[in-house]
Amino acid sequence: GTRVMEAGENATRKRRFGTVITPNVEHLATSKRPKQSAFSGSCNFTAWSKEEVASFLQRNNFPATTVQTFTDNQIEGRHLLQLSVNDLKAMGITAVGVQKDIVNALCGLRTEEVTRKQKVFNDPTHGHIELHPLLVKIIDTPQFQRLRNIKQLGAAYYVFPGASHNRFEHSIGVCHLAGQLVETLQRKQPELGITDADILCVRMAGLCHDLGHGPFSHMFDMIFIPRVNPGSKWRHEQASVEMFDHMVEANGLKEEFERWGLGTNDITFVKEQIAGPLRPTLEEEEDQSPCSTRVWPYSGRSEEKGFLYEVVANKRNGIDVDKWDYFARDCYCLGMANNFDWRRYLAFARVLEVNNTKQICTRDKEVSNLYEMFHTRSSLHRKVYQHKTCKIVETMITEALVKANDHLLLPGKYGPVKMADAIHDMVAYTRLTDSVIQLILLSTDPNLKESQELLQKIEKRELYKCIGQTQPTAYIDWTDTTSIAREIVNSLTPDELDGLPPLTTDDIVICVITFDYGMKKDNPVDHVRFYMKDCPERAVTVRKDQVSQMLPHKFAEQQIHVYCKKRDHPSLKAAWKYFVSWCRTQKCVTPKGGEDMASKCPEPGEEEEPGYTPYGTPLGTPAKPDPSVASQGDLDHDVVIKKLLFFQS
Repeated sequence: GTRVMEAGENATRKRRFGTVITPNVEHLATSKRPKQSAFSGSCNFTAWSKEEVASFLQRNNFPATTVQTFTDNQIEGRHLLQLSVNDLKAMGITAVGVQKDIVNALCGLRTEEVTRKQKVFNDPTHGHIELHPLLVKIIDTPQFQRLRNIKQLGAAYYVFPGASHNRFEHSIGVCHLAGQLVETLQRKQPELGITDADILCVRMAGLCHDLGHGPFSHMFDMIFIPRVNPGSKWRHEQASVEMFDHMVEANGLKEEFERWGLGTNDITFVKEQIAGPLRPTLEEEEDQSPCSTRVWPYSGRSEEKGFLYEVVANKRNGIDVDKWDYFARDCYCLGMANNFDWRRYLAFARVLEVNNTKQICTRDKEVSNLYEMFHTRSSLHRKVYQHKTCKIVETMITEALVKANDHLLLPGKYGPVKMADAIHDMVAYTRLTDSVIQLILLSTDPNLKESQELLQKIEKRELYKCIGQTQPTAYIDWTDTTSIAREIVNSLTPDELDGLPPLTTDDIVICVITFDYGMKKDNPVDHVRFYMKDCPERAVTVRKDQVSQMLPHKFAEQQIHVYCKKRDHPSLKAAWKYFVSWCRTQKCVTPKGGEDMASKCPEPGEEEEPGYTPYGTPLGTPAKPDPSVASQGDLDHDVVIKKLLFFQS
């Protein structure tokens, strides 16, 4: 987004879009507020010593006992950002009036400091976004600026011209929505004890949650890494945590964190929101949901504030601000309709206790909107993210990167490293973006010739041809596609090809695609808790059959897309025969047509068995007559008789 410096009267205007970090003090409002003119105007209150804090309280006419209490508890400026009513009670300040005055004074202190140094970003999706000075410091680092050169939708830009947006603006949007959600909960439920530090950490997690994405986003960790490191369970969330640590160290941000009152637990809290509970290794594919174990798995925040882990990356049911932003942003850039309104969800969001844990719940009447949200996710995957042409472009780019992996080295912390090894060296990984394909294309290294030829084919639109697609009857391991290609080319003997050229396993490309609602075979709405209008303090479930009889019965399915690397007519016809034969032996759904149906049809003068429609009937089969409707022949006969009678009369 474009940064705009806010100055003059604009700096004090009411923040409509923004997220100035201020505690909720509406419930503590008092007619007699401390004199804010006594504020010294220091530009760095977080660096105050306990004596300076005491001086600030004295200038604001607080009782001597209150000033002494702050001094006895060693309260310094770095503690003021996190100070809440509960903390004041723990310190022994029980007078409600004094608590109100302290909170109001700190509110003005924090607001003044944040307002003077915040920045405004003009975002096409969410409008003007106001960002905390610490978040701006993070944005102004090479590690975050790297996201400007990583496409949000990867290779989809080669198919959809509007898909040119990057991870940079998406991360800022998630940061904004994270603040909106947490501030709404803070305002509506002050008893939750949400502090300014909580809001800042949640927004920071939203800002940094995609730091670990590689070239072309999910293509890198879902296709490239498994290809060069078979069996690897590495994911970009792990790299996001490592990149966050590297960013903090390389740019000296720890002092900035301390300046704004954030300590070690807060940094841990940010990383846990991104990648789940921190373990010795993040390569374990386990359920990281807070409800999956009796022992509280997080250390950044206590179980009392466990609902904060559901804001950025909700591992309980998948309803999080990350999805809200990419729904809105992707649909906006693609020219598609977005049927989910996150503002409405905010209006009904409420934290309730469920099985001794606090969860973010919503009104029971919103259950249909949640099904619509997950349907939107499924539709985007079907129409865009898993589009057959997008998938083959990703496959060809991956092949080019695999061939270039041993020859294209990146400068790392301890020397040159390969692309596949850059995931363990954040210095090298910082330099690894979508621009890697330009490095390959512009290189004069003869070892990169094969990679260059593949990338040039993409530019010339000489893509591998889609033969067809089908649905397997049983779950298929999508990482083992070589065995499927082998079965396909072995499904016919040379005699059964009728003179067509035989194909090998290397000529066939298989893409196994899984569509779901975000939780594999589970219905994510089953993991959501709702409340009713007449009983807002009780969390309930809403069964699918209580919503509609037209909702899906299955929440996951797979498709197999088959491509042929050879583009000549005989090879495509042979690939089609192989594919149809394999589908029949595997009892798969009758294959759906590929890109060029004409290439699969017989040439003029040739005779071949009829093709099949996606519904399993031979092409050209006439529709069955409806007994309740007269046949077309009868209708034509009636028209002729009526015309003859008309002219005779």
